[in-house]
Amino acid sequence: MNLQILLDPLFRIPFFTGLALAVMLSLLGMYLRLRHEWLAALALAQIASAGALIATLVSVPLLAGGVGLAVVAATAKGRMGRAGDSGYALILLLGWGLSILLVANMPIAERVGHALFDGQLYLIGDNELVISIVLLVVGGFVLRRLSRPLLLLRFFPGFLRARAMPERRYTLAFDWLAAIALACATTGIGVIAAFGLVFVPPWIAYGHGASWGRGLVWSAAVGVTCYVASFVLALVLDQPFGPVCALTLALAALISGALRRAAC
Repeated sequence: MNLQILLDPLFRIPFFTGLALAVMLSLLGMYLRLRHEWLAALALAQIASAGALIATLVSVPLLAGGVGLAVVAATAKGRMGRAGDSGYALILLLGWGLSILLVANMPIAERVGHALFDGQLYLIGDNELVISIVLLVVGGFVLRRLSRPLLLLRFFPGFLRARAMPERRYTLAFDWLAAIALACATTGIGVIAAFGLVFVPPWIAYGHGASWGRGLVWSAAVGVTCYVASFVLALVLDQPFGPVCALTLALAALISGALRRAAC
């Protein structure tokens, strides 16, 4: 167990890159849960990984391929009307099938596929840090602007229609934001870790937050805590980040559930 590795400057950029992604995903997950579309996290992450694998075959940057295919999938889902998780389930099947076939038949795709599954957080550099910070700042601003319409659509669906407000524009903007965020996270921290950071913190926050605003704070706090703990444990134990993050999030969910039952 090497504690000195935590002070290595080599890991500062990966740490802050993942930290920005953890905050963004935790906040985004609150709205996905609000819309009963939590499966979107796994579906978009999986289709983004397929896009990244395709990108390797045509000499295109991984992130460009992942974002491109995820945005196309999110747009197609919007065309399905109110399909909800059913639409994302189809995207998940498509993404998984494409990913497995590419990994099974292309040697270069096999190497990239393992990196996307395990998470390649420790191998990223300055460009990924800039992208993650821009995503957090711009994405946070967009999410703030979309917050009120999304809440109205959930609790007072007739309000926007009565005011002739562009319901489709709001939902499409949110779907694109989710697609871009999940694609960026997938190429950085891996498919399952990205899904976990969207799913678990909001799940815990919904049981503890007394209001929507406090729920957002709870979700971000849980996401950051689990991320930091995972990063430290993965480095100290010399393990891949993705699985450690998934296990840490699962443990946090179990502890939260036990505390909730004990309080009843």
